[in-house]
This record gives sequence, structure tokens and C-alpha cells, in this order.
Amino acid sequence: MSAGLKDLLDRFYREYNFRGRILHDPIEFPYRYKDPRDIEISGFIASCLAYGRVVLFKPVIEKLLSVMGNSPYAFLVDFDLKRDRKFITFKYRFNETSDIVCLLFIIHQLLMKYGSLENTFKRHYKADDPNAENGIVGLAGEINSINTAKVYGENLHPSGLTQFFPSPVKGSACKRMNLFLRWMIRDRDVDFGIWKGVPKNKLVIPLDTHIARISKCLGFTKRAGADWKAAVEITEALKKFDSEDPLKYDFALCHHGISGVCRPGDKSGCGGCAFYEEA
Repeated sequence: MSAGLKDLLDRFYREYNFRGRILHDPIEFPYRYKDPRDIEISGFIASCLAYGRVVLFKPVIEKLLSVMGNSPYAFLVDFDLKRDRKFITFKYRFNETSDIVCLLFIIHQLLMKYGSLENTFKRHYKADDPNAENGIVGLAGEINSINTAKVYGENLHPSGLTQFFPSPVKGSACKRMNLFLRWMIRDRDVDFGIWKGVPKNKLVIPLDTHIARISKCLGFTKRAGADWKAAVEITEALKKFDSEDPLKYDFALCHHGISGVCRPGDKSGCGGCAFYEEA
């Protein structure tokens, strides 16, 4: 890893307009709340639905949170399936209306059993774990163990529901879950840092196609797909630049990846890439 590349990444980080990006990112939604319990719940819901085009998923998150009033946490603690499901009348891409209802039902069940999503995660994460993988696997396992018969009529976990809760066990990069964990654990820039006791260097980068493409170009990973192993490899590479807070570079890489300079199978834009000489 060259010193020049570190200097370049650090400059991108220093100059990045974090506050200006809030309204163009799903993190906008938890920013509406002050209570950490509402930040956690709204952040989880926003991250679950944050796939596809921003202009399409943001209205769905908006509708769902509006149903929940001033406090998503209070709404879900008091959630009554028979009473409240009639307010959920919309769906989104792979998620049917019943899947969105079941998302709320599952969060309610976790809150009743463990008090918070943080407590659920920390039942499975251990301080000597190399990263957040065991916490994510455990949280997904807790979710999949919940009986959904009250929602679906029988204990089902259809693809439109399980799509909300990916797991590294199946090789998924778990982009949205890692994004949620970054919001909750990382305590710098726009992230909230309301979950304590998990170091920032245990986080894994929220890997999408943009970051995967530029990371391969920079030699951070040789894996062909944007899977869990690739996400871990990229994160470990970034630790060589900042061992305590490798995800601070997430913003710079993602922003550069979506700028249009870096395109799959097309090197015509490489000359205009700020990273080109360092790659």
C-alpha cells in the first residue's frame, strides 16, 4: 500500500461534505430523532429498505415511519398486529405488504425479548471476534427463529422477508446490515455511535458494486464477486491506512465509485481517475 494512496484517501476524507450528503442518504431518517432508541429503530428500518434507487426507496421508508408517529420505538413496543397491520398498505419491489408488516412484528418480538437490537446483536458478538460477523449471524439467527404464523397464517419466511436480513453464512456481503452497524457503532462524521463497547475497527465495509469495482482496481481484493469475503478483504486492506477506523474511507470510495469515472469493463475513464497513478 503506497503512501501516496493513503495521502489521497485521507484528502478525500478530509474534504468530503458529510453533512451535505445526509439528505441524499437513508441516514436522513434516523437523523430526525433525538432518543437513541428511536434512532436505532428508524435506522434499522431505513437500512432494511435501502436498496434500489434512492428516489424509489425513500418514499417507502417515509410512509412506514409516518405510520409509526413521533416515536418508532414506542410504536413497536406497543405494536398490536391485528390493530396496526391495517395501516400498512404498500409494498416495495421484492417486499410484499405482509413482509413489511412482518418486519415490524419481528422488531417488536426482539424488543420484547431483549429490549433493543443492540442487546440482540451483543448476545452473539464477542470482544475477541475479528469483526462483526458473529453478531450479524446471531442477529439473523434470532430473527429467523421467530414464529411468523401470526402474520402469514403459518410459520413462513418467504424471500421477501429474508431479503431484509442477509447473513454472511450464505456469503452475502450484508451491505445494508453493515451500513446500519456503521451508523450505530462508528462515532465520527455523520454516524451516531450510540452502541458502545464495539470498536470501530470491528466493522466491515458496506460493500456495493461501486466500492467492489474500485477496490479491485486498487488491489484491495482479487475476488470476482461482491461477497462477504471480499468485504472483509477490502476492510483489512483499509486497516493498513487506518487501523482504528478503516470505514472512514467508505465515503471516499463510494463517492468516487458512483462518479461515473469508474465503469465496469471500460478503462477509457482511467486517465481521469484520481487513483489511477496509485493503482
